[in-house]
Amino acid sequence: MKILIIGGGNMGMTYAHAFLRSHITKKNDLMILERSEEKWPELEKLDVGTVCKKPEDCLSRADLVILAVKPQDAASLFEKIRPMVDPQQVFLSIMAGVKMKSIAEGLGISKVIRAMPNLPAQIGMGMTAFTSTDEVTRIELVMVQNLINTTGKSIYVDNEALIDAATAISGSGPAYVWLFMQALIKAGRELGFSEAEAELLVSQTFQGAIDLFHQSDFSCEEWIKKVASKGGTTEAALDSFAQTSLFQDIISGAEAAYLRAKELGG
Repeated sequence: MKILIIGGGNMGMTYAHAFLRSHITKKNDLMILERSEEKWPELEKLDVGTVCKKPEDCLSRADLVILAVKPQDAASLFEKIRPMVDPQQVFLSIMAGVKMKSIAEGLGISKVIRAMPNLPAQIGMGMTAFTSTDEVTRIELVMVQNLINTTGKSIYVDNEALIDAATAISGSGPAYVWLFMQALIKAGRELGFSEAEAELLVSQTFQGAIDLFHQSDFSCEEWIKKVASKGGTTEAALDSFAQTSLFQDIISGAEAAYLRAKELGG
C-alpha cells in the first residue's frame, strides 16, 4: 500500500515515524508532499520516505492520502489537487473542523475518513477518534485503524459531530493538563521548592494518579473522596476550587474549544 502524507508538519511527521517504527509500511511506500521549499532539506534528512515537491509527482501513486494541513488551507489544497485524484483513493483527514462532506465535495471523491489525533501521538501515547463515509469498505477502515493505532489508541464513532467533540476533549486536552501542571509547578516554586523539585513533584503526581486510575474500577469522584479526608488539606484545596468555579470553568473551556472546531468547519 502506497501512502501519501500531505503536510510535513508535526502530525504528518508523527504519522510517518509511527508507521515506520511499527513496520506497518516501508520507506519505499511512503511519500511526503510539502509545499514549503524551506522544509524540503529538513524532510529529506529525516529519511522517512520520498519527499515530493508537487502533487503531480506522487498523488496518482497513492492508495491512501493523509491530509495533514491546517484547516484554513483546505479549500486551496482541494482546488489544486482535485483534477489529479482517483475516486478509488481513500482520504484520511486530520484537519480540525473540516467535515467529510466538504472534503468529498471539494475533491470529488466518496471514500473519506476523518480523525482527530492529539500531540502525545508523537510518543505512541496518542488518543484518536475517527469516523468515515459509508463508501469506505470495512477492509479499508481496518487498514486505516491499524495505521492510526501505531500512534496510541483509537475509538470509532458513527456520529461525525463527535469528532468535533473529541477535538475539544482529547485533541486540545493535553494543553489543559499542562496548564494545570504549570499552575501547580508555580505553586511549588512559591512554597519554596526549586524548579526541578517542583516539576518532579507535579509530573510524578500526575503520572501516579493516572496509573492508579487505570489500575482500578474507581471513578474520579471516588478517588477524590479517598484523598479528601474531612477537615484535611485536600478538602481545603477543593473548597477553594469550588469557590472559584474551577470545575465549571474547565467544562466551559472544553465547550469553547468545541464551538471553535465547528467554526473551523464552516
